[in-house]
Amino acid sequence: MNNFETLISGDKPVLVDFYADWCRPCQAMAPILEEVKSQIGDQATIIKINVDENHDLCERYGIQSIPTLFIFKQGQIVWQVSGLQSRATVAAALKQFI
Repeated sequence: MNNFETLISGDKPVLVDFYADWCRPCQAMAPILEEVKSQIGDQATIIKINVDENHDLCERYGIQSIPTLFIFKQGQIVWQVSGLQSRATVAAALKQFI
């Protein structure tokens, strides 16, 4: 992803979901992230990174399991977690940085 650094460098928090199409917990995470996005609107950005297509980013951030979620603000990791998360957990984490 060529513009990844630009995306994560802004003042607005960016939630990054490292996922794979074949991963069942990742599939379950997708509608949860959609709910969070509808709840927070434009206050944060949510992007998905396919681990099968972005090996360099996975290596850089040490992705060992999926789904793995990061929140970046001004290019810095401010929160990270692996595994299926609830809507409330993800929304609360994002709201800390809005």
